[in-house]
Amino acid sequence: MNKCISFEEFVGYLFDDEQTQRKASKIIRAIMEAQSPRISNISAKMAGRSESEYKAIQRFLEEVELKRVLMRLYQETAAFVIGDPTEMPRHKAPKTDYVGTLSDGVTPGYWLLVLSTPFRGRAIPFHFVIYSSKTIETQATSRNQEHFKCFEEVKKLLGDRPLVLDREFSYEELIANLSYEQVEFVIRLNYGNALKPVGFTNAQGQPVRLMVGQEKTVIYRDINYLGRVKVNVIGFWRKGLSKPLWVMTSLDPEKGLEIYLQRMKIELTFRDCKDLLHLPKLMNKKQHHLEQMIALTLITFVIGLWVGEALRDMVYANVVPKMIGQSFPSLSDVDLEHSPKWYRYSGLFILLKQKLNLSLIQFRAVLKAAASTFAQLVFPPVRSFV
Repeated sequence: MNKCISFEEFVGYLFDDEQTQRKASKIIRAIMEAQSPRISNISAKMAGRSESEYKAIQRFLEEVELKRVLMRLYQETAAFVIGDPTEMPRHKAPKTDYVGTLSDGVTPGYWLLVLSTPFRGRAIPFHFVIYSSKTIETQATSRNQEHFKCFEEVKKLLGDRPLVLDREFSYEELIANLSYEQVEFVIRLNYGNALKPVGFTNAQGQPVRLMVGQEKTVIYRDINYLGRVKVNVIGFWRKGLSKPLWVMTSLDPEKGLEIYLQRMKIELTFRDCKDLLHLPKLMNKKQHHLEQMIALTLITFVIGLWVGEALRDMVYANVVPKMIGQSFPSLSDVDLEHSPKWYRYSGLFILLKQKLNLSLIQFRAVLKAAASTFAQLVFPPVRSFV
């Protein structure tokens, strides 16, 4: 099915000149077919001699700033931005310059921190940084400064949108920096009920213990985190869970919890990148080449997701291609009781793993519709006062 996809229609919205578009289309198609980001596997799926195509891919990586291309996928209308760090083991490359040890202190690897915007229970990545214990040491920096670097690069894009982060980001320097830069944030805290004070104090400087009963919600407004930043905290203990969910935010606490619950539903993006495109198999010797291939793999992921989402809507939700071309239906528009498979499968899984019984005419109609909506992603309508 991938051989029927005209990737040129999609990459034409991302790359500026026709020659670069043709090169990018060939490589992205090969990544899809190989289901691998490794250059040796990609070149083996291309039309020419494997050795020649290998060198062509390397030249492409040297010529094009792929992280800048990836940034074109940023959705200005998104309600919030997600930050998601992922450990990337590299068992066979402990001596590579950018490979250090992961959180267990033993496994060789690096951290990949991806920023993305939400899309129908998935996420559209648009930026990332990598760092490790070794890069922190050799670059005379720290993990916290690497996070700041990433957020600094996209700070102007955030505007009033909150940054939604998970538990490993609830440290003092980051919260203080976000507060100083006036960046709205929603961050999950890394504990259950606090039997002892955990760094929160009230206006009088007295310790605050975070406590909530089962099936209850509790709110602490305008308390101080580590004596430096005024925040709101909301605790929510859902029935059936072993411990409560705590969210710290600069927003109204109910709004912060609502946003974080939306973020919790976005779990498939990096699982698909790992399991379907096998992102952890990247073995580049140089950090710059690694970053280029990560960017290209994330671009490939988004194009594959986009086509797969259109297929998912037509096959499992009975959406006609004409309607897909106008916009993707939202989660609330689909009858999940009568279309359980629509909810169960991700778009990329449907594209790469399922054998759909579609005619060529149907498939081309879906591709045309998907390309139309992809154009809206890259070039959203410009607001006008006319």
